[in-house]
Amino acid sequence: MNPINILKRLYWRFIASPVNYARHIGVNIGENNLIGKNHWSSEPYLISIGSNCQLTDCKIFTHGGGNVLRDSYPEFDAFGKVTIGDWVYIGSNSLIMPGVTIGDNVLIAAGSVVTKSVPPRTVIAGNPARIICTIEDYYNRNKKWDTQSKHCPNKKELLLGLPDDKFITKSLMVMKQFN
Repeated sequence: MNPINILKRLYWRFIASPVNYARHIGVNIGENNLIGKNHWSSEPYLISIGSNCQLTDCKIFTHGGGNVLRDSYPEFDAFGKVTIGDWVYIGSNSLIMPGVTIGDNVLIAAGSVVTKSVPPRTVIAGNPARIICTIEDYYNRNKKWDTQSKHCPNKKELLLGLPDDKFITKSLMVMKQFN
């Protein structure tokens, strides 16, 4: 490969911002998004992402295991577009399968495997992912820990000065008796 082409590929893959890289490879992406290091599938031009989204180290697939059929059907290829709405958060290590549409204002918990389309204003989690609550329920369950610190210039100082009851805590797992 030509050294100039190698440098161009390295620039787009490792130096350009993840949003600019996504646009460069063909992802249709809106504005004001925060994108981690994502896997864009081999057909990134079949992926559309709205605005104000946060995608953290997830994988988005536009095709499945067609190779297994090519012994009998050499030209077999099947694809699904993936559409992600506005104000969507996709947690780390989540997998978005071909043909999935994710509505606006959706929270996808880390490690979720999304095999079906997701209605707006929901929180989903699991493998396979399922709806666990609405966005309104999520807010009501978590508002007691709201620190109002999103644009705080002294966030570290603010957080370190808060009492422990302003932080999310998880209950202890209980061991079940096995017979």
